[in-house]
Amino acid sequence: MKSLTCLSVFAATLLTGVMASAASDLPVNKGLVAAGRLPADLRDSFGDTFGSGSGMSVLDWKKTDKGYQGSFLLLPDRGYNVEGTTDYSTRVNVLSMSFAAPEIGKAATAELTLDKTFLLTDKAGKAMTGLDPVAINKDNGPDLPGASTGAVSLDPEAIVRLPDGSLMISDEYGPAIYHFTGEGKLVSATLPPQAFLPMRKGSLNFSSNNPGANAPKPDPEDPETGRQNNQGFEGMALNPATQELTVVLQSATRQDGGEKKTTRFNTRALVYDATNPDALKLKAEYVVPLPTFKDAEGKTLVAAQSELSILPDGRLLLLSRDSNNGWGVKGESSLYRRVDLLDFTGATNIAGTDFDGLKPVAPKGQLDPSVIAAKLTTVIDMNDNAELAKAGLHNGAPHDASDLSEKWESMGIVPAFDPEHPKDVLVLIANDNDFLTTRGHQVGADYKADADVDTMVLVYRLSLD
Repeated sequence: MKSLTCLSVFAATLLTGVMASAASDLPVNKGLVAAGRLPADLRDSFGDTFGSGSGMSVLDWKKTDKGYQGSFLLLPDRGYNVEGTTDYSTRVNVLSMSFAAPEIGKAATAELTLDKTFLLTDKAGKAMTGLDPVAINKDNGPDLPGASTGAVSLDPEAIVRLPDGSLMISDEYGPAIYHFTGEGKLVSATLPPQAFLPMRKGSLNFSSNNPGANAPKPDPEDPETGRQNNQGFEGMALNPATQELTVVLQSATRQDGGEKKTTRFNTRALVYDATNPDALKLKAEYVVPLPTFKDAEGKTLVAAQSELSILPDGRLLLLSRDSNNGWGVKGESSLYRRVDLLDFTGATNIAGTDFDGLKPVAPKGQLDPSVIAAKLTTVIDMNDNAELAKAGLHNGAPHDASDLSEKWESMGIVPAFDPEHPKDVLVLIANDNDFLTTRGHQVGADYKADADVDTMVLVYRLSLD
């Protein structure tokens, strides 16, 4: 119980720091302190290829005589789907991690262990599926994404463990927010305002245009309004002091410039009162300007956000990245992988306005002049090769298993337990390996990807002094 108490004290500090979101002091990055990995061909408790970090929630954390030790939930997404979605039963993994106190200038080697896996089910106990939704499921509350099998289609992306042990999980298909028991059974579901919901020909249509075998493609391929395909609620964080649950759309809605990769940079964040997780109340909605960067040809691109976490002083960290670069995909050098401080101070609250309907807040990517967006400031640059070298890793050539993989999508924050620096924290960042292995097995069949992409966790130290 000692480790749980430590985390409770850590969370309680949010109460005194909840107004610190307006603070001007930027967290100081003290660098990479640990790194660990699990093999790409690892099998979970059900005998399927293990999928890694679309979302993370820390269960317990403590400092030991040798270093650190803890456990966390790691959320895989909808299954191996390079050639389309499959009837993969969505699930949650429980992992433990330990590492020795790092030496100066080096990163400790973290030992990772998969402890168990449990499934996510609907209210009747039927396993949810990663199949692309081709129907509407009406059996579990609001209209939810439904598969051809009758199951709820779920593409899980972020996870928060509540004080009572139950789970909040965000989803890309809806986008939606689901409340589960601690054992993984659905309790309730919440859909966002109309502006977020994918509409095709005037009707709600949750397909992400990634049909499984023999499944039809949606018409049209892209929604006309609402979230873009595969760009749902990627990030979610809970402030336990205020009971505010914040979710962020991966990139802009279709009507806000999301129809083009070059104009999708004005995404949205929703802030809910989660005092009752089965009756979430929308308190605020903000425009979040996603980071932009230049490619080798000087073209401006947009980094989609992948995760949201909360610091003990109440401030938010947003993880954003580029695509198609890193081990396991064609490109070898990532141009953008960063953790940014997300600040809503001074931003316009558009909740309950016409922007929650079909009025664009950023038509063709141009923000409405009546709206002030949130602010982003970089805290961690994950592509810093000087830091990665501490763990024998790198970004870019040589294009091998030590080149960071493409998708870094989960993040957790724990105390450093340093009496000399009591406000220091550790930031755990894990990749989503997309189930990529040359020795894969899922939904009763073997498969072979082009590369073995290990599950990895990087640990950075931040000072909030």
